[in-house]
Amino acid sequence: MANRTADLKNLLSQRIAMIDGAMGTMIQKHKLTEQDYRGERFKDYAHDVKGNNDLLCLTQPEIIKNIHKEYLAAGANIIETNTFNAQAVSLEDYQMQSLAKEINTAAAKLAQQAVTEFVAETGADKKTLFVAGAIGPMNKTLSLSPDVNNPGYRAVTFDQVAQAYYEQIEALATGGVDILLIETIFDSLNAKAAIYAIKKYFSDSQTELPVMISGTITDASGRTLSGQTLEAFYISMMHANPVSIGLNCALGATQMRSHIEELASIAACYVSAYPNAGLPNAMGEYDETPEIMAATVSEFAQQGWINLMGGCCGTTPDHIRAIKKEMDKATPRSLPVLEEA
Repeated sequence: MANRTADLKNLLSQRIAMIDGAMGTMIQKHKLTEQDYRGERFKDYAHDVKGNNDLLCLTQPEIIKNIHKEYLAAGANIIETNTFNAQAVSLEDYQMQSLAKEINTAAAKLAQQAVTEFVAETGADKKTLFVAGAIGPMNKTLSLSPDVNNPGYRAVTFDQVAQAYYEQIEALATGGVDILLIETIFDSLNAKAAIYAIKKYFSDSQTELPVMISGTITDASGRTLSGQTLEAFYISMMHANPVSIGLNCALGATQMRSHIEELASIAACYVSAYPNAGLPNAMGEYDETPEIMAATVSEFAQQGWINLMGGCCGTTPDHIRAIKKEMDKATPRSLPVLEEA
């Protein structure tokens, strides 16, 4: 397994790179039925599986691969595996925790296949294209109680979270991802369990991959759901030595602006941002057009705050294409020169 850290750092230092947009938004466009999600293999499965998007890596692989290729064609340098909830803790919702390893391995291979086909079809430079293993926040939190009457209760233990992440990370690496991306972090303790699992996997396997980290600020307070300020979140993550740190989800670009400015002022590594297409409307849908979103995030680039830009909920290849045009007009954020302690 080649370590592509040098290629990645080279890309991020030379231009503002692009990460892809929303996978879920693109899957929704296909209007898949319960039968579509099940495919032939799970046609008699005892539980409903519609909504388990990660399962589509096994039952509808062509759909997932083609979404990856649409994002590559739109200008994405980094595509994320379709594995946001593909660890045993989250898959338990569908009684599919035993499939975690298989889903992650298949997802990584699918994304790499998309890159290989895209390069063959277009002559694109493979050195500038990467597959990031998407490691989501999990549907259970270590810092907060799900029971308002019992604030000390936790639905899961640190060891359970770390073990679930380890299985996911090992499978993503086996499948051939270039990057491990811990994203949409709303609880830093969950993220620390993921970092612990990554470091353990690196030690066990004697391999190493670049790590990227992206948190989410959930409201106007400027804090994560578990209560950390942005600076506290940043400090609590840096022992992972990530290639980049950034923010995604929860906010549209307008609401994310001040937080990205703050992060750019303190981060010793590269900075990423992939906001939603605005805030959800009353129907839970995202209304911000590619043109509006691109105009908003252009300031992130012009101010020199950013190295990696993309989209989260509600974004499509058209959003990525429009944003890339704006990013191409600017130079990437320079890494600060740190004084020796």
